[in-house]
Amino acid sequence: MIRLITAIYILVSLFVGSLFQGDVSLTMDVAPKINAGTELLVKISLKKKDIGGFCRFQQELPAGFSAASVSTSNADFTFKDQKVRFIWLKLPDEENIEISYKITCDERLKGSVNLTGKFSYINENERQSVEVTPQLLTIVPSPNVNPAMLVDVNDYGKEMPAGIASTNYGMIACVRQKPQWVDGQNEYVVNLLVNKEKLQKFAKIEENVPKGFTALNINSRDGIFTFKDGKAKFLWMSLPAEPYFVVSYKLVPVNGVDPQATAMSIKGAFSYIVDDKTQSVDVFEKDADLTSVKPEELAALLRPDAKGPVASSNTTIPSNQKDLATSTASANKMPVDTPKNVVKEPVKNDVVVAQNNKTVETKKTDAVEQNESFSPGSSGIYFRVQIAAGHKPVDVKSYFGKFKLEKSIAKEDHNGWIKYSVGSFTAYKEARDYRVHLWNTTPITDAFVSAYNEGSRITIQEALMVTNQKWIK
Repeated sequence: MIRLITAIYILVSLFVGSLFQGDVSLTMDVAPKINAGTELLVKISLKKKDIGGFCRFQQELPAGFSAASVSTSNADFTFKDQKVRFIWLKLPDEENIEISYKITCDERLKGSVNLTGKFSYINENERQSVEVTPQLLTIVPSPNVNPAMLVDVNDYGKEMPAGIASTNYGMIACVRQKPQWVDGQNEYVVNLLVNKEKLQKFAKIEENVPKGFTALNINSRDGIFTFKDGKAKFLWMSLPAEPYFVVSYKLVPVNGVDPQATAMSIKGAFSYIVDDKTQSVDVFEKDADLTSVKPEELAALLRPDAKGPVASSNTTIPSNQKDLATSTASANKMPVDTPKNVVKEPVKNDVVVAQNNKTVETKKTDAVEQNESFSPGSSGIYFRVQIAAGHKPVDVKSYFGKFKLEKSIAKEDHNGWIKYSVGSFTAYKEARDYRVHLWNTTPITDAFVSAYNEGSRITIQEALMVTNQKWIK
């Protein structure tokens, strides 16, 4: 008898539970197709009846997708670790609630994926959930992407082979052609193919050159080429526009070294910046001709562990085909915009400069400014400490004299501002320490470190990356 009552109780509980769950419904409205590289609106409709309190809707998106909120109905929206989440501490009183968000698909994707979702809530101290009916979403490949570079949505985000990185800018890789000996020139030619896709800003290639050789530039593609301490470097503030390009340098033996008896073992890395963070991939080597790579050959070439259709290169260049090797060896330095003289006339009006996060007015003066334009304190990469900025020039001696600074002050025209800075440091730590010194000994509590390359401003991140220095708080 007791067993019968227990069984009836369980059946009644399940029946009541199913009735209650039936009062909660969840539907998803989304188009069946999305064009790769575009966005699509997703609408979720919730019929909640008497549910209140803490609730959550969650949907997991495949790698290569991202999401942004459109309408939240007072929920807290987040997108992290490929999970879309709407969280309510207390659901709105309305019986029908609608939320919406946009999903964006990487333009390299193809294939299809099932979109699912789950609404979770608390009922009588028990967690309950309702799942949305899965809907198949088909990805229409982008016509702007080489078919050979398309990635199935189910494969995207898987661990990439060493030497290749998958980023929001595309597939990043750097391939070195097996060094070629040039007959009659007593030198090796090294070609490097950079696949950067949409990457635009700062990047660097650094190669460790074998002992007994010096490196000379052949073609830097408007980058800065340097060779020092056994390292050959290509540096770009702005990368070439093409999705992939080739640079080259030559290795010339010194001090009577027998070049062909030396093992040509080169290690290198391609570094770049994504979201203000330095990333890098190892340069991998292939016995392939990189000087005339076709778009359809890239997919096979950009696999370190595979042999692609790219023609094998000759390890020796005949003397009658050495045009590439005999190109200019001088570095192609990027043009530098030299800051203009910031003083054009005597100061007659009230001037305003930024100091201590406040607006500071100086007194009127008829004194003529010293005719001092900003000049680099050092060549290459260096750091200064900015102490003030404004839209009108000030008399440097009279205004900054009260701070009793031991270092000379330079001023520059930059992005519509007249900026004042002190010092010139090759080490970031020295500039940082001097900044702290100013904080502690003067009223200038908002001084900060700025970075330069041959007189032009660059970001601190770029400067640290180029000089292989560490950031110090």
